[in-house]
Amino acid sequence: MFNTSLAIANIAPSDFPSFGLLLLLAVMVSASYTFAVSLSAGATGRIKTLQAARFGAYGTVALIGVTVLCLAYAFVSHDFRLRYVAHYSDRSMSIWYLLTALWGGQDGSLLWWLFLLSLYIGVCVWQLGHKYLELQPYILATLMGIVLFFCVLMAFAANPFATGVSGARPDGEGLNPLLQNFYMIIHPPSLYTGFVGCSIPFAFCIAALVTGRLDAEWIQASRKFTLFALMFLAIGNTLGMLWAYEELGWGGYWAWDPVENAAIMPLFTLAAFAHSVMIQERRGMLKVWNVFLMCLTFFMTIFGTFLTRSGVIASVHSFAQSSIGDYFLYFLAIVVAFCFTLVLYRWPELRDLQPTSRLRRASITTGWVTVVGLGLAWWISTLVAPKAADPTAMKDALGAEGLAAAELKRTLILVVAFSCLAGAAVYAAVELVFRRMTTGLSLKNARPRFESVLSREFTFLLNNFGLLIIMFFVLFGTTFPMLSEAVWKEKVTVGPLHFNAWLQPLGLTVFFLMGVGTLFGWKKTSPEALKKAFFAPSVAGLLAVAVHFLFGKKLGFPAVAWSPPLYGGIMGSAFQAFNAITPVLGFSLAIFNIVVIVQEFVYLYRSQAKATETSRTFLRHFSGASRIFAAIVGFPAWVISLAPAGRRRYGGYVVHLGIVLMFLGFTGKSWTVDKETSLAPGQTYQIEHLTVQYVGPRMEVDTSKRMVFADIRVLENGKELGKLSPAKFIYKKMPESPTSEVSMLHSIRDDLYLVVGSINPETKVASLQIHLNPLVGWIWFGAIVLIFGSFVCMWPELEPEESRVWHAARGAGAVAASITLGFVLALLPVQAFAQTTATQHAGSVQMDNFAEKQVFSQLRCMCGTCPRELLSSCACSTADATRERLRMRLQHGDTPDQIISDYTAEYGTASLAIPPNTGAMRSIYIVPIVALIGTGVGLTIALKKWRANADAAKPKASTVALDESARRDDYDDRIDAELKDLDG
Repeated sequence: MFNTSLAIANIAPSDFPSFGLLLLLAVMVSASYTFAVSLSAGATGRIKTLQAARFGAYGTVALIGVTVLCLAYAFVSHDFRLRYVAHYSDRSMSIWYLLTALWGGQDGSLLWWLFLLSLYIGVCVWQLGHKYLELQPYILATLMGIVLFFCVLMAFAANPFATGVSGARPDGEGLNPLLQNFYMIIHPPSLYTGFVGCSIPFAFCIAALVTGRLDAEWIQASRKFTLFALMFLAIGNTLGMLWAYEELGWGGYWAWDPVENAAIMPLFTLAAFAHSVMIQERRGMLKVWNVFLMCLTFFMTIFGTFLTRSGVIASVHSFAQSSIGDYFLYFLAIVVAFCFTLVLYRWPELRDLQPTSRLRRASITTGWVTVVGLGLAWWISTLVAPKAADPTAMKDALGAEGLAAAELKRTLILVVAFSCLAGAAVYAAVELVFRRMTTGLSLKNARPRFESVLSREFTFLLNNFGLLIIMFFVLFGTTFPMLSEAVWKEKVTVGPLHFNAWLQPLGLTVFFLMGVGTLFGWKKTSPEALKKAFFAPSVAGLLAVAVHFLFGKKLGFPAVAWSPPLYGGIMGSAFQAFNAITPVLGFSLAIFNIVVIVQEFVYLYRSQAKATETSRTFLRHFSGASRIFAAIVGFPAWVISLAPAGRRRYGGYVVHLGIVLMFLGFTGKSWTVDKETSLAPGQTYQIEHLTVQYVGPRMEVDTSKRMVFADIRVLENGKELGKLSPAKFIYKKMPESPTSEVSMLHSIRDDLYLVVGSINPETKVASLQIHLNPLVGWIWFGAIVLIFGSFVCMWPELEPEESRVWHAARGAGAVAASITLGFVLALLPVQAFAQTTATQHAGSVQMDNFAEKQVFSQLRCMCGTCPRELLSSCACSTADATRERLRMRLQHGDTPDQIISDYTAEYGTASLAIPPNTGAMRSIYIVPIVALIGTGVGLTIALKKWRANADAAKPKASTVALDESARRDDYDDRIDAELKDLDG
């Protein structure tokens, strides 16, 4: 490392930017060489060629490392000739923020993505060694293809080593204060680690498709990479929530921002994959589904990156609009076409059919004929229902309502025409192409079937569909503004109200299935076993409902919490009623899940207590009451000491426990209290059980900014709980855009969250925004538990040739890493930075009654200077004037619906927090609902088909008599072996 740094330092100053570009081109050459040699190794099967490809991969990794080191050196040496360095750093920044600037902008973040991918490639190649020799060439080729894409992107569209037109500046612009935060040091790398990590299991999936080795081999080989990526997707999203909570100053942690949505969508698909692969490993089922999920996960990581960096969406997180979006679209098209063709080629193996060239040709032809037919169906549908030539003239002629009715009619015609034509295209492809091309071929297979809906397989499948429906709903809502503008020429926004209302029932359903799935057995479950398994969790859940209704309101957590309706009419009332009872549903389901998890560990304890003599676990050292105490106090050592299969299973239960705790924190959002007040020094303000006393202002100055603090004492029943100091920071680089700095007091019950709006320099009166956020701390604690459970699942296994000392060292390192990360998250300081130029208008608004809350939460500020903040949070002067005008109308008796309608007529649908529930805009929820119904119908048809095939395959009892030993199969033997290992 020292020699490399010295070599970089010795490069002539004028040559440094060219040297950086040269390194990018060298990475392209090395990756191209490795790609070609890998394909050659796969075609010839020669070990020496494969070894050359491995060396090429290591060389590519090394070159990428040097490239990142060069950019880091440019930041720490303040080389402002580089446009990227000048834009994201200045001479006053500390070394930590200079390194953070490495991924603070678009060009550097792409290089950081490539660097993380190189680390994954290095670890993957090293771990593969002499294993999976048939898969290795295509794993390397796939990974090199991804490397080449990012190299092309940086070399021709987003070069971090590009120089400024005017030459070197005396100083840089500096890093956005939003990014000068502890969580922004670790949040992007964590999220990128999860995103990039999905490339490794995707490469294994592609290698399995190319080679035809589509059993559980590729799943087992990539399991730890999958779990590692899944864990860091969860960590990255959680750190993003922490950053938003402590940085943006609006009192919340998740706003369903488009970039937030892009970050969480791969988490849903990868979580579904992590569960469905268990079915393939145990039963040999769902091969097509698992391949689809992995390809979809990789697609969503690239698509999310496209949303963030193309500039097609407005977000506080997104980068500026640029031309790299086209590169991503081309790459996504290549990925989809390649994966689709490969799946069609391997369709016989995926369906356990006899692979023949004739069947392969039929599968590929049918698939692409279907795609072409669907394209033609859409084209013909647009001719049947054409767009208006001049929407503005049509609106003037028909009026707003007439135009909405016309667009609805056109949309219905378009949907009906496309549905009919698409159905005809699929029928023609299947019946006229596939049937004729496969005439005479046997299409029967001997795949295992779902034997009962009362099985873990079926609940896992329902869980998968639930996660995919949530992902699709988020995807459709995120992209709907682009779709609306492209199809209907109408600008709309989709805010948190829409996502919160529609995703709450879906999320609670998946949350329920998470617990229920554990209670079912594999294959089928007897009614007696179900009664025994469900008894304790069901009783606990019902008791939780009763206790919540009896004592919740007294404790400040009422079981029912009403909010303004999302829509008018029956549908709005239905949503309002369901959302009102989500607190009690969330709490009772959390208790249900906790009892399910505890019950599973009790069963484990009992089984090990009976086998203490032969047990190889932690509990063998204890007996009697001390064993129970050891199981509780030494819980981490207990679960880590389990057999490999047991660690994965019970580590998964620990992950579930973390999710339960996070759900408890999410439920606390129902009881949030938001207030706004102005206080003179010495005055107090009461918010629920806490008293806030304003002590006075205080000013400090450092080298980069002037800081004005409002010192606050927090008391409860006269006893001081702590001191808070929200502040305004005025940066020398941006004096016209002061930032608001959040200060919080954490507790198990709630967080007191303070933001200072302004401080009068003469009267010293401070305007304060006060948020009381119940149970938020449980989200962060649940994330720590989730991380621990993930590490248990990934705990290294002892290999026969591995020494116990090295095994213990590796295990201790993993535990130390997890514990260290957990403590870092738990012990972080409470002060944070908040709200800068991107969100300087955001704040908190006093709303005196339910009608004001309904109006202000559904309308956006249209001043043109802020990013269309809601009237419930925008603090600009235009928003203040608009609120006063609307308050006057409410006082004169106008209804909220009438005010919202008039506001929409004045400013257009872009002024609404959610698309209007009229005309074609209804498609934002109709399309996902139709997809949900279609999924349910398809699942029902598939189940009937599986049951019919299974019944046909069963021998008649009158003609076949088998003894118990003859009925046993490999699956039963594996289960017995697993239980033996688990007990031992």
